Amino acid sequence: MNFLTLENVSRSYGEKLLFKGINLHIDKGQKIGLIAKNGTGKTTLMRVIAGKEGSEGENAKITLRKDIRIGWLDQEPDFHPQMDVLSAVLDDANPMVRAVKQYEKALANPDDSDKLQEAMALMDELNAWSFEAQVKEMLFQFKMDQLDVTVGTLSGGQKKRLALVKILLSEPDFLILDEPTNHLDIEMIEWLEEYLSQPNITLFMVTHDRYFLENVCDSIIELEDGQLWRYSGSYSDYLEKKALKEEVEATTYERRKKLLKTELDWVRKSPAARTSKAKARVDSYFDRKEANDALKQQKDEMSIQIKENRLGSKIVELHNISKSYGSKKIIEGFSYKFKRKERIGIVGPNGTGKSTFLQLMTQALVPDTGKVVVGDTIVFGHYRQEGIQLTEDKRVIDVVRDIAEVIPLEKGKELTAAQLLERFLFSRPQQQVYLSQLSGGERRRLYLITVLMRNPNFLILDEPTNDLDVMTLQVLEDFLEEYPGCLIVVTHDRYFMDKLVEHLFVFEGNGQIRDFLGTHVEYRMVKKREEEQRKKAESEQQALASAAKAPSTNGAGLTNTERNELKKLEREIAQAEARKKEIMERFNAPDITPDEISKLSGELGTLQDTLETKELRWLELSM
Repeated sequence: MNFLTLENVSRSYGEKLLFKGINLHIDKGQKIGLIAKNGTGKTTLMRVIAGKEGSEGENAKITLRKDIRIGWLDQEPDFHPQMDVLSAVLDDANPMVRAVKQYEKALANPDDSDKLQEAMALMDELNAWSFEAQVKEMLFQFKMDQLDVTVGTLSGGQKKRLALVKILLSEPDFLILDEPTNHLDIEMIEWLEEYLSQPNITLFMVTHDRYFLENVCDSIIELEDGQLWRYSGSYSDYLEKKALKEEVEATTYERRKKLLKTELDWVRKSPAARTSKAKARVDSYFDRKEANDALKQQKDEMSIQIKENRLGSKIVELHNISKSYGSKKIIEGFSYKFKRKERIGIVGPNGTGKSTFLQLMTQALVPDTGKVVVGDTIVFGHYRQEGIQLTEDKRVIDVVRDIAEVIPLEKGKELTAAQLLERFLFSRPQQQVYLSQLSGGERRRLYLITVLMRNPNFLILDEPTNDLDVMTLQVLEDFLEEYPGCLIVVTHDRYFMDKLVEHLFVFEGNGQIRDFLGTHVEYRMVKKREEEQRKKAESEQQALASAAKAPSTNGAGLTNTERNELKKLEREIAQAEARKKEIMERFNAPDITPDEISKLSGELGTLQDTLETKELRWLELSM
């Protein structure tokens, strides 16, 4: 079933042509990831697909199936600031939503028993209990557990998560998501990954998270030079097919160079052939050569070899540092001495103190106890996730020139501000553009330049991947792999983390920081094993406790067969009681899904019947 068709669609931004005459078909159940450079029209294309913008040109055609519902996640969601979280995420047009709201309100006023009974009756009538559990499960999954706070008090990241929850709860036929993993921690990303992988979900999204693309998408679309290129398969399939395509283009480029040389020799040697037709032939070759030269230049234009300041013997030392805000412990008694060329990743849920730790390291904050010692030669380069405030009426080139006109490179070479910008995909015309005209990703890219060009020897990147396109990330990773200074990376981008670091500081909450030697994938595997072992130990302990509480009997007057049956029943009853307790605890878990609730409810019913049968038989034997 076809959901959407674009035919001959074009859009421009001012004098800049974003895409021209593109075609796209999206069918039910397809999961498509869009890849493009910042500023080339990703968000505009998504808005066209979502029906927020139209097309230019008379021959354009946009066909959207009329009976489907679209869920659109914008970069900057819009909520009324006075609404509470629960009201903002629920649509009052849904009768189950109204029932859930009435029930939540009644729970907040338990003294009014009539209202509570009325609300519970309505929930029963509409069978809204599972929906209420689903609402809370999603909100808690995305760390939105304070349901009565107003939206106006939330951060930008919390609003983005709230908008994502609202869209998922509405269960649209077609999801269009713009950077859905921004502002999510790794547990949230993995949950969303699993949710979107369901076969009944149709998806079109932009994300810089390459593991997410790999695990969710069945095709990748690349917007390049105003055209769409479609690659079937996952992100790794896209990389293979893209490499093959570029190899063919490179071969074609070399052939055209030889052909052009032959053609030029022919023109020079044959004056009689210098007609308009012959000149047109040569001009066509020149045009192709310029296009291929641009392609070749694009491969090298982001090569970065900025010279770093010298590192002394003392880097950064943390001596038993602690930091708290009120009763909340952020860091407790942590010590570490950084070594030359150290590369460390910092991971942990949102709100566990990662940004505070960086501020303590750079001495922007003072620890409550302990001390931070920074070596005399250390020059920090701190890329902050909140970015920097720049004057909107300033041109891109002026932002860089305010820092330096010339940037020193390795081996005594130099690079002008304009040349550096070109290597970061800011062409000469783009360098004259005002900041107010830049996309979010282009602003991030410019900010990254301002950090790197100060020649830091201790680089701190706090969520550097947000809003950067995949191409920029690939080049940044190449640069960081060769970076000779110390590096700290804070990111929820698992691909970026695994590619750059093999040593982690894991913020586990309540002030505890775990020093883990290994990649993030390895840490997740260790964490999963530890969680499985913990649950197994708890289950065994509960089973033993239940067995100990069971009434004992000496089995007098029973046959040997009956005595054995009695002992077996006691073991089975203890095991069943332990499983029953596990299920009841799971019902209270914030990450439980509606499907799991249904499955566990069925198991609980069967378990209860089994327990009653076994307990009756045990009672017969024990008496």
